[in-house]
Amino acid sequence: MSVKALILTGFGINCDRETALAFEMAGAETDRVHLNDLAEDPARMAAYQILAIPGGFSFGDDVASGRILANRIRHRLGAPLQEFVTAGKLAIGICNGFQVMVKMGLLPLFDGDFTQEVTLTHNNAGRFDNRWVNLNVDGATSCIWLKGMETLEVPIRHGEGKFIARDEPTLEKLRSQGQVVLRYATARGAHAEGKFPENPNGSVDDIAGICDPTGRIFGLMPHPEAFLHHTNHPRWTREVLPKEGAGLQLFKNAVQFARENLT
Repeated sequence: MSVKALILTGFGINCDRETALAFEMAGAETDRVHLNDLAEDPARMAAYQILAIPGGFSFGDDVASGRILANRIRHRLGAPLQEFVTAGKLAIGICNGFQVMVKMGLLPLFDGDFTQEVTLTHNNAGRFDNRWVNLNVDGATSCIWLKGMETLEVPIRHGEGKFIARDEPTLEKLRSQGQVVLRYATARGAHAEGKFPENPNGSVDDIAGICDPTGRIFGLMPHPEAFLHHTNHPRWTREVLPKEGAGLQLFKNAVQFARENLT
């Protein structure tokens, strides 16, 4: 039985094709489904092992990035999404998708219910930023998506990517439970320590991505689907790079896990 990934689209999501390509290159079958079509027939979610909420500018980032789409999903698909998560399936939110996840409470999902504990807000620089960043993977993470990975170089493209927690106890809970899985870093692998441009948005503790306690639900601001082939890299004509872009490994990890455990 093949692995099937559901790629959400509509209302300003615009990285759905790249995300679908990433999963296809990793060996999955994909369907790009508009939110309205899914809301009309939510039972169709049961046919998939992986859900992806891609990047983009849903609803024009009105109110706050991801807020309106988060409310739409929560109120129209809350119950089937809860069933999807409870069934042990996988989900990823990238950039705007990460903003959606945290604002609807799908991450960090401390107690299994959709409660907002963290957010992503305006970059310290006060502007949209598009640049490549270096990331460190937490060595103790149980995040399925990052299995076997230590570092990652991919682009960011956002104006509201500054990660903050509700309070210090919430932040400490994320750390102690191993849910902080990606941090912005220097080119030499040291933590960015909040310094621009290595930390492009001012995220607390250099946080670029988190997962739920099981390691199955994952959100990150950088775009792994934007580095699938060496020609995606800005220095591909000046450096010898592996043919496979570093971002593809995340999707391979997810598809492999789903194939071994969910099909």
